[in-house]
Amino acid sequence: MLTCSTHKKVYQTQEIAEEVLIETRIKFDKGPVAVYKCEDCGYYHLTSQGPVNERLAKYLASGKIKRQKEANDWLNKLKKK
Repeated sequence: MLTCSTHKKVYQTQEIAEEVLIETRIKFDKGPVAVYKCEDCGYYHLTSQGPVNERLAKYLASGKIKRQKEANDWLNKLKKK
């Protein structure tokens, strides 16, 4: 398991970190807004500071985040029946 002296979760690539960033936004409707490469470990972390990640911004603007959240909400409702 990869570790960092910052004790933040470590993602091996920017692409993986962006996927987690988008999944987090879908699941919680808030949270981190960007990805950065750590100077300590050389891997990627999520952050709530700075400008919104370009990929996340596109997903938000296009409505993909909202639609996926609604789809997940419906799936959860149907599972409870």
